[in-house]
Amino acid sequence: MKPAAFVTGARRGIGRATCVALAEKGFDLVGADIADEGAEETRAAVEAAGGRFAFLRADVSDVEGHAALLDAAWEAFGGLECLANIAGVQVAKRQDMLETTPDSWDRLLDTNTRAVFFLSQGMAKRMIAGGAPTRGHRSLVFVSSVNAVMASLNRAEYCVSKAGVSMVSKLFAMRLAAHGINAYDIQPGVVRTDMTRGVWDSYGALLEQGLAPIRRWGEAEDIGHAIATLAAGAMPYSTGHAFPIDGGMLMPRF
Repeated sequence: MKPAAFVTGARRGIGRATCVALAEKGFDLVGADIADEGAEETRAAVEAAGGRFAFLRADVSDVEGHAALLDAAWEAFGGLECLANIAGVQVAKRQDMLETTPDSWDRLLDTNTRAVFFLSQGMAKRMIAGGAPTRGHRSLVFVSSVNAVMASLNRAEYCVSKAGVSMVSKLFAMRLAAHGINAYDIQPGVVRTDMTRGVWDSYGALLEQGLAPIRRWGEAEDIGHAIATLAAGAMPYSTGHAFPIDGGMLMPRF
């Protein structure tokens, strides 16, 4: 039987690219997102890559709904080998951290960090209860950001939320290693998606000037391929580590 993966934020961008990359690695996919728009395009791309696709409409920030969501995801293909936590939000307005509001803080931390922790907790319990794997490598994949490490003063709450995700990855790696479940932290750099559309021009110029040694935008497919490589078990003796997919942005330079 083929392994199956559950991908949040699956209807576009990095989520869709991850679904396709996983399908290319032999996975069937369960995708979840807060809206339906784009889900059929993801389905078509997954099926073209050789996988089956089931879509669940859900708001991952609704922690009370996680149990039902995970039950549905688990049942779609008779179990899951991977959870890829991709759903997330960016600040509604980039502004000086001294102007950060409690509402914006709560929105970012609720979706980007709190939801990720508790969805992963629920998935981990199901994986442990399922016993030893029979269909392949098991993993939890967390998508943080270079902003888990690099401070951006106009997105303080985003930076904190992604630093939290990075630590959540380490915690699950430690807790789950004895059960044969690995955890990985993917740290995207500047990636061209709908989330970054508002800064395409400004960041495009910065990339041309050497913001990252590889002077181009990251693409959703760059992140998707990295996630799929890890989820497929290409690095089974690695857990709890961060993998920057950033064009070299985090590399110390002077």
